[in-house]
Amino acid sequence: MRADVFLVERGHASTRSQAQRLIAAGVQWRLSPLTPWQKVAKNGDDIPDVAEVQLLDAAEARYLSRGGLKLEGALVAAGVDPAGLRCLDVGQSTGGFTDCLLQRGAAQVIGVDVGHGQLHERLRHDARVVCVEGVNARALTPDVLRQACDLALSEVIEDEEDNETQPQAPYAWMRNGGLVDDEYDDSGDAKEHEIEHFKAERAAKAKARAEGALPVQRRRRAGTEGVDITPAFDLVTGDLSFISLTLVLPALVPLLKDQGQLLMLVKPQFELQPGQVGKGGIVRDVQLYAQVEQRIRECCDGLGLQVLAWLDSPIEGGDGNREFFIHARRKA
Repeated sequence: MRADVFLVERGHASTRSQAQRLIAAGVQWRLSPLTPWQKVAKNGDDIPDVAEVQLLDAAEARYLSRGGLKLEGALVAAGVDPAGLRCLDVGQSTGGFTDCLLQRGAAQVIGVDVGHGQLHERLRHDARVVCVEGVNARALTPDVLRQACDLALSEVIEDEEDNETQPQAPYAWMRNGGLVDDEYDDSGDAKEHEIEHFKAERAAKAKARAEGALPVQRRRRAGTEGVDITPAFDLVTGDLSFISLTLVLPALVPLLKDQGQLLMLVKPQFELQPGQVGKGGIVRDVQLYAQVEQRIRECCDGLGLQVLAWLDSPIEGGDGNREFFIHARRKA
């Protein structure tokens, strides 16, 4: 079996990309304690199904993605302890930041992402996580987030047909096996026009359902009735691409409690003009980092955020770009 596939199927990695990073860090296998270890050199190397595997550096496997390692380093450097906090994770994606927050004791993480179906299943089924999909962080407001959370926690109530409510047939011969006698009282039978009206209502409802125009009723899924979706958070984290933080921060500040903290990943390639970014989307002029920092600091100041620290990310971006974290607190 391919080495990267083996690591995923045996639970050593959550994705093949993570497995490939583990292989780069060092993986070896052996068939028994009496046989020598064999080093995995390439992702496509074969590992026998019955082999014992050893990770030489398991750091990559601590979280569902490298994002977890980035946030872990930033939390430590900033002195932020998420234990017991309600957190908002913007740009949740597969859930690296969310995974890190939960492993460090966060009480709840509400995650928002513009995409769909990216969050890892382990987190999707965690009672502490609310996954909001198809929502652009730039468009967030407290009401939008509250409604989106309620929708994410709800299920559609199917309107079942109730045959017991059908009108009785108006014709005496349709009941009693066709037996009609002089004592039969038909005063309670529905009239023909009432039955035709009933049929028309049913037909219209069926047509609306087929066209998706039937009003939808929803209710909270079992077990989620008490989930807190108050749009006010102790900590907001985020890992966003293809947009400047200066366009997103105005939407995030109203979601912070007074004295609430913000710890956002800064990707300089998305904060600069196209002409300032080199080939392959790499920022090669290190002097531009100071420009990015100043711009984001000024944005924070204008939004009532006190910047506490500007931190180097402990890990480079996947494309080789240098990244940073902005740590700020909402002023009372």
